[in-house]
Amino acid sequence: MNGHIVEVEADIGQTLPAFVLLGLPDASLNEAKDRIRAAARNAGVPLSRRKITVNLIPASLPKRGSSFDLAIVMAALAAAGDVRGCGTTVFIAELGLDGQLRPVRGMLPAVMAAVDAGYRSIVVAAENEAEAALVPSAEVRSFHTLRSVAAGFGADVEGEDPAEAAPRDPVAVPTAQPGLLKDLSDIAGQVEARFALEIAAAGAHHLLMVGPPGAGKTMLAERLPGILPDLEDDHAMEVTAIHSLSGERHCAELVRKPPFESPHHTATPASIIGGGSGIPRPGAASRAHRGILFLDEAPEYERRVLEALREPLESGRLVLHRASGTASYPARFQLVLALNPCPCGLANGKGIDCLCTAQQRRRYFNRLSGPLLDRVDLQVVVQRVSLADYADGAPSEASSVVAARVAEARAAQRARLGRWSYATNSEVQGRILRGELALPRRVTAPLDRALDRALVSARGWDRVLRVAWTICDLSGRGSPDADDVVTALGFRLQERAA
Repeated sequence: MNGHIVEVEADIGQTLPAFVLLGLPDASLNEAKDRIRAAARNAGVPLSRRKITVNLIPASLPKRGSSFDLAIVMAALAAAGDVRGCGTTVFIAELGLDGQLRPVRGMLPAVMAAVDAGYRSIVVAAENEAEAALVPSAEVRSFHTLRSVAAGFGADVEGEDPAEAAPRDPVAVPTAQPGLLKDLSDIAGQVEARFALEIAAAGAHHLLMVGPPGAGKTMLAERLPGILPDLEDDHAMEVTAIHSLSGERHCAELVRKPPFESPHHTATPASIIGGGSGIPRPGAASRAHRGILFLDEAPEYERRVLEALREPLESGRLVLHRASGTASYPARFQLVLALNPCPCGLANGKGIDCLCTAQQRRRYFNRLSGPLLDRVDLQVVVQRVSLADYADGAPSEASSVVAARVAEARAAQRARLGRWSYATNSEVQGRILRGELALPRRVTAPLDRALDRALVSARGWDRVLRVAWTICDLSGRGSPDADDVVTALGFRLQERAA
């Protein structure tokens, strides 16, 4: 996410033909030497047959990947006097053997880093043009071939490049349209669970749902994105940059809808947190930044996967240390957990049909550690849908109606928390809840008694107050009352009571 400007310089020697690449290149970058010679020759702008020495500055910074191809060949052509005026231009593209410019991943954060460093002139492959142009103040030029790039910088190339003259097809990027999002009106009953989902959306709170199979836990989680507001410009830029680094797609527009990641329970820690050879790539937790990370059948995940989420739940950032370097990715996501009450899933209500022993139930639920559950704001028991709710045919509230209330609650939070640079109640620090936003003792009395009886921790005390403020914002009042605190505390202790 934090790019570095790499200056590429070249020297033409008076010795036998050779190509030397300096500046800590990795194996994939070392392969560029043969690729660049073939691409330049086939593009009609062959490199000098003398010794070419290319240095990547700063030399102490490890370089990797194929995105340096175009910059290296332009530096070699400039050293030979074939091109001019490219000293302050940033070149980011991979080269094919035929001289075609190929797109690279991570274009958006790379261009952001270039503009922040004062370099506005950017040259990229045609497939990356729309993504690079998302950065304000960037002056982006795109080309299909190396021949056309060299001609654009003064190379003596005869004729018009047929690849540039051909009409360009726009890059189709699938985006989530509001009409394609799943709607809350599909869910029958579940009044309490729907209210918990609305609270989670309004305050960006983490949510745990416990219930038997078929109660609607997954349906509720999948409809959470439909009631969340669109991302603001700075958040949308962050999310789009992460998706660009992941290499999932070439983003032609900013990602405005909050992302929704639902990895399978067999996912490894590296796939959730981030990893890979060389510099770690973002995982599902970072791809869910400013959105939802949904873990269905949560006890089935590896314990290491669940415990690795504890740090980003608090800090909103993942810092991955590897032998080849350190990568830092934002990971401020909403965690939604769904699980059955026991291995067979029938320990609901009186649980007379459940075949699991008490020890099996405890062992199953204890796969979620106490420190992880302590970071989850809302814990709700999703009851089995009754026949009256399922068969009466009465329409439930649509997502658009709930989303309007969520938007009003978010606006109230921004107005109240703007002086501390917070946007949602879930981000407010405890010192502010106990200081400037402190509530009277008569309002917090039920929560204080729960803290004295060790029913909630100090962290849980703060989280209950955050939920109480969100409930107050949804109701349109100025400050939480005792009923809001009791309701928030009930969501906190509901799973324990069950």
